[in-house]
Amino acid sequence: MSHNLLLWLIPAIIALFSYGIAQGLVKKYIADVLPARFCLFFVAAKALVNMGYFLTQAHPNPFSSESRSFFWIGLLAYLLDGSGWILYYKSIVLGPITIVGTLSAAYPATTVVFAAFFLGEILTPIQYVGVSLVILSCIGLSIAPSDPNSRTQGHKWIFLAAGALIIWGAAQTLVKYAYTLPEASEANMALFNTIGGALTLGVYGMLYGRATGDAGSSGSEWLKATIPMSMMAGGDLGVIIASRYGKISVVTPLTAAYPVVTLVFAAAALKEKITPAQWLCISMTLIGMYLSPNWSG
Repeated sequence: MSHNLLLWLIPAIIALFSYGIAQGLVKKYIADVLPARFCLFFVAAKALVNMGYFLTQAHPNPFSSESRSFFWIGLLAYLLDGSGWILYYKSIVLGPITIVGTLSAAYPATTVVFAAFFLGEILTPIQYVGVSLVILSCIGLSIAPSDPNSRTQGHKWIFLAAGALIIWGAAQTLVKYAYTLPEASEANMALFNTIGGALTLGVYGMLYGRATGDAGSSGSEWLKATIPMSMMAGGDLGVIIASRYGKISVVTPLTAAYPVVTLVFAAAALKEKITPAQWLCISMTLIGMYLSPNWSG
């Protein structure tokens, strides 16, 4: 196993488990928190984790004239990423979670397409098989039984969910492209991630996540949100580092397979039953994760 492989594979695996466990903790502790308020918690955690990394790592001046291209492309990527999250949250409110979840789980597929078309990333046939297995398993895990009591509100949710799907793929591709520019730095990218999140998720959370006559944002909410939101922010940082050294058409599907970790966590910690179909998806993910990296380097 080469050193170059470890440079991206280790942070990608850390991100995978961070995302997965964080989602399980969210389900256990703060499932009733408003999505917009969740955005505020997430932005706060991003600021702590990303700025901690930024301040402790050597990096070029992120605002110098030499870094200008990297700054604008990196910032655009995370403005798109945050906008995709907002579209996703709004589509959940308006549409059926089964279909919305399936669409959102397919965003690694758009990343693979964009990376091949715009970045010229070419994988081996075995890697394409592995990536396909991971993407299919993510879609399979996102499909839940329909809620007979759920009601959709028009067709607006379709465009919102499809928009999130495309925007997330574009954002991941832009991150990888930014790393080809002068003065590229993971530490600076973490800073841009924080700024982009604050300008999108932070603004959205401030506008729609404040108290509306109910109990409001309690200290208990913040306490329960600290660990999962910090883990999600840590997952983002892992993706930032992995994207620097690995092919984005492999990194994105691998890190997006976190529902597998969530499912296992829910079975162990929340005593939820894993169905045969879910076991099949888990097996597909594990096989895909083994096939996706180029183990020769």
